[in-house]
Amino acid sequence: MIAKVEPLTPARALRGPFDYLVPSRMSGVDIGSMLVVPFGRRRMLGVVVDLAEVSEVPADRLLEPLAALERDVPRELLRLGLEVAAEYCSTPARGLALVLPPGTGRGGRPGVTPRRELVAHLTDAGRRALGGEERLGSRQRAVLGGLSGGPAAAAAAARDAGGGHATLRTLERRGLVRLETLERRRRPSLAAVGARAEGPARLIPAQEAALAAIVARMDGPATSDRRLLLHGVTGSGKTEVYLRAVAAALERGRSAIVLVPEIALTPQTAGRFHDRFGDSVALLHSRLGAGERYDEWVRLRRGQARVCVGPRSAIFAPLSDIGLIVVDEEHDPSYKQESDPRYDARWVADRRAEQAGAVLVAGTATPRPESYRALRRLTLPERVDGRGLPPVELVGMVGAAGALHPRTREALEQVRDRGEKAIVLLNRRGWSNFLTCRSCARVWGCPQCDVSLVLHRSAGRLACHHCGHSEPAPAACPDCGSLSVARHGVGTERLEDELEAILDPLPVVRLDGDSTGGRTGVGELLRRFDAAPAGVLVGTQMVAKGHDFPAVTLGVVLDADATLRFPDFRSEERTFAMVAQLAGRSGRGAGGGRVIVQALDPGARSLGYAARHDADGFLTGELERRQALGYPPFGYLIRVVCSSREAGPEVVAARAVVDSVAGRSPGWGSVLGPAPLFRLKGRERAQLVVKASARSPAVAAVRDAVEAVSGDRAHRGVAFSVDVDPQ
Repeated sequence: MIAKVEPLTPARALRGPFDYLVPSRMSGVDIGSMLVVPFGRRRMLGVVVDLAEVSEVPADRLLEPLAALERDVPRELLRLGLEVAAEYCSTPARGLALVLPPGTGRGGRPGVTPRRELVAHLTDAGRRALGGEERLGSRQRAVLGGLSGGPAAAAAAARDAGGGHATLRTLERRGLVRLETLERRRRPSLAAVGARAEGPARLIPAQEAALAAIVARMDGPATSDRRLLLHGVTGSGKTEVYLRAVAAALERGRSAIVLVPEIALTPQTAGRFHDRFGDSVALLHSRLGAGERYDEWVRLRRGQARVCVGPRSAIFAPLSDIGLIVVDEEHDPSYKQESDPRYDARWVADRRAEQAGAVLVAGTATPRPESYRALRRLTLPERVDGRGLPPVELVGMVGAAGALHPRTREALEQVRDRGEKAIVLLNRRGWSNFLTCRSCARVWGCPQCDVSLVLHRSAGRLACHHCGHSEPAPAACPDCGSLSVARHGVGTERLEDELEAILDPLPVVRLDGDSTGGRTGVGELLRRFDAAPAGVLVGTQMVAKGHDFPAVTLGVVLDADATLRFPDFRSEERTFAMVAQLAGRSGRGAGGGRVIVQALDPGARSLGYAARHDADGFLTGELERRQALGYPPFGYLIRVVCSSREAGPEVVAARAVVDSVAGRSPGWGSVLGPAPLFRLKGRERAQLVVKASARSPAVAAVRDAVEAVSGDRAHRGVAFSVDVDPQ
C-alpha cells in the first residue's frame, strides 16, 4: 500500500504529497495517520492525506515510514485543514498544522503526553484486615485506614500515612491493596467572571422567536440555508439563546462549537456553559497549559465532551456530528488569524457548518456589513430586563487640556462619590506614544521597524509594539545631551495613573496587553474588578468585549475617532462597533447608566449612529458606500507582502507577482501596487493588493502567482505573505 504523505515543513517551495511504501507491520495506517518519515537527510513528521495501491515511482525506490504515531487527524478535519490552506494561499503543511493534536512535537516526538497517576484501591481483604486481627504495621494500618473512604493517589495515600512506596507494594503483594495506573485529566480553570444566572432564565418573546427559528433549521432539510445572524442589542440575552440552542443540539445527539473573539471572554462564557452542561463542555485556547489543552482535545476526540468553547482556533475542535456552531461577537476582527495561514474563523465556521449540516449562528449587537447583507436576521431589539440603552453624550476635545474632558472628569467623580463602577476605554497601551528631544528634535524609533517606541514607565523602558524590541527609557538625549525629553500622547498606563490620583480611594484596574501576562492574568483582573464594591476598569478594546457587569453605571471612550484617521475602508465600521460595544457595558443594573464619548470630531457619522444605538441606519449607509466603491461585501481583497533583509529584492519580487496575477485576471479584477511598506522586524517590505469582483478566480490566480514566483531561484531571499480578506 502507498501512503501519500504531506511533510509538515514550512517551506513554500515544496510540492507534496510524497509517496511512501507502507510495510505490513504498519497495517493500521489510514488517511489521517501521522507518520515519522525520512525526508532528505532529516526525519520529519507527516500526515497521510490519501492511500493508493500503486505509485508513479517504482516500489523498490520508495522509502518506508520510520514510525507510525498513535495520534491521528480526523478525516473531516484533514479535509478542512487542506481547504483552509488552499483558500488562504498557504501551504498544505501549514493548513494541517491547524488540526493536529496539541503538543505534537517536531520529528514525531510528542511534546505532551497523557498524565498518568498510580491510584490505590482498598480490596475486600484489606477491609477485613482492618477489622480483624491480621498482623499489620502501624504505617500499613494507617494506609489502609486512609483508603477506607475510597481510592486515592498512591503517593498521597502513602505520604499521609507516613509511609512510602515500599509500604504500598508490600500491601499489594499481600492482596490488601490494588494499584492501577489511570489517566488524570488536567482541568483548566473555569472560574466565573461577571453576572451569572442561577438557572435557565425565562425567555422574552423575541428570544423565544429567535430560538424557535434556530431549532427549526436544526430540524429542517439539509439543503436549506442554515446560516443565521442573531442581531441583538447589548444586554438582549443572546447568550441565553445560545445556551438553549446548544441544549437543543445535545438533545438531538449532536455536538456544538461556541466561538468567542478573545481569550479574555473565554472563562466567563465557558463558565456559563459549564454551569448548564457540566463536564460535557471543553475549553480550548492558547493560554491553557500544554497538558490542559491536550487533555481537552482528547476529551472532544473521544466524545467525552460534546461542547467546545474557545476563540478562533476552537473551530478546529475534533468533534463529530456537529449540529450547531455559534460565533459570538461576530463583528470582532480577532477572528482573523495574524500568522500564516491567515484564515478567518468566521469563514471556516461557515464551511464547517456546511460540511456537517449544522446551523451557524453569528451573534452581535454591531454586525459586519458582510453578515448583515448575507445572513437571514433574527432580531433582539430590547434588553431582557426591559431597561433602555444608556444615553450617549458626545464631547469635543478640540482645545481641551489633558486626557479627560471636564464633563468626563465630573462623571467619574460622581461614580466615586456614589460608590459605583465605570469602564474607561483608550485604545493605546503604554504611558506615552513617543518621545522627542526638545533641543535637537530626535525621535526614539525602533532599530528593527520604521515606527516610534512607546514609553512604558512602570518598566522604565521604551518598547516596540510590532517586534518586541525594548531599551531603557532615556534620562537624556544621546545625540545632544539635552535633558529636555518630551513625552507625547497618553496610553492606558498613564491614564491609570491619572485616574488613581483623581478618584482615590476608588480602585482602578487596568486591562491591556501589558497587564495580562501569564495564563490567568485576564481572569484575575476581571475577577478583581467584579469583586470590588466600586471601581474603574480602564484598558484597550479588551474592556468592551462582551463583559457583563451589572454594577457599571458609566462608560467612557477616549479619543473615539482616532480609528477614523486610519487609511482603512473599515475604519467607520470599527469606530461604530467600538463605541456601541462599550456603551453596551453600561446601565445593565438597577441604577441605569450613561456613556461619554470624547472625540476631536464629535459630529463624525459613525459616532452619531453609535450615540443613537442605530445599527440598522449605520449599516444601510455603509453598504451603499461599499457598493459604490466595490469594497466587501461587493468585492474581494487579497494582499500580498514581499519582504527581504536588504532593500530591493522585495520590490522585484512584488513586481513579478503583479505581472503574474495581471496575466491571469481578465475581467474579474485589478492589481494595485506594488507599494513600499514600513520596515518590520528588520525586513524591508513591499505590498500589492488584488481587488476583485469574483473570489475564487482571484484566490486561484494569487496562489498560482505566489507559488511560481517563490519557486523561482531568483527570489530565494524573499519571503511571501498572502492575506485573503485582509482586516
